[in-house]
Amino acid sequence: MDDLQLGEGWVEPELAEEFPELGLVHTPVETRPRRSPREVRRRLRVLADRYTGAKVVHMRQDSIPWAYRVFSRQVGIDPDTDRTPVEALAVERLRQGGLASENIVDDALTLAIGDTGVPVIALDADKLIGEPGLRQARPGEELAGLRPLSSRQLVVADEARPVALVLGEVAHDAGVTRSTERMLLCALRVKGVPPIAVEEALWIAAETLYT
Repeated sequence: MDDLQLGEGWVEPELAEEFPELGLVHTPVETRPRRSPREVRRRLRVLADRYTGAKVVHMRQDSIPWAYRVFSRQVGIDPDTDRTPVEALAVERLRQGGLASENIVDDALTLAIGDTGVPVIALDADKLIGEPGLRQARPGEELAGLRPLSSRQLVVADEARPVALVLGEVAHDAGVTRSTERMLLCALRVKGVPPIAVEEALWIAAETLYT
């Protein structure tokens, strides 16, 4: 795989002033969803083996998961109720006794999040209008197919509408489907998370998708 084409998403000025280190880093991937090959399923098993009960218990003390917990609270999300992506993955692993393979896209995101702690989402690049960025929800906005948004809720948005909740779900009209041919992987950067960790998360996801 060639070097990633990393882009920096825009951040609403009010957010940028309040959270100077906040960012949305993205990279394009030209591939289609499919069943994960054997190698990816093997990597999921290896990742699951690393997520022991002891690791999950102490995960919150690790610097990157802790940084996303702190950010969650700062923007009005209770991470003990609405878990950050890496904590949600860890709890699911304990519940299931492993990490089941879903498809190449979901598995790529699982590997990226599990290996780095950095939240990564996949969007259908052909459904986006302009560049994605970060802003607060506006009165009356909805996340397509999911729920109405509360005013000032943090979202990933393109130039027309919200396409995902920050640290949450992706809108139905922006997510990857079987017909997707081009994706845009997006990783959230917050204070306390080294830029190299964000790049590594995107690299892991992209490399897995090209496996």
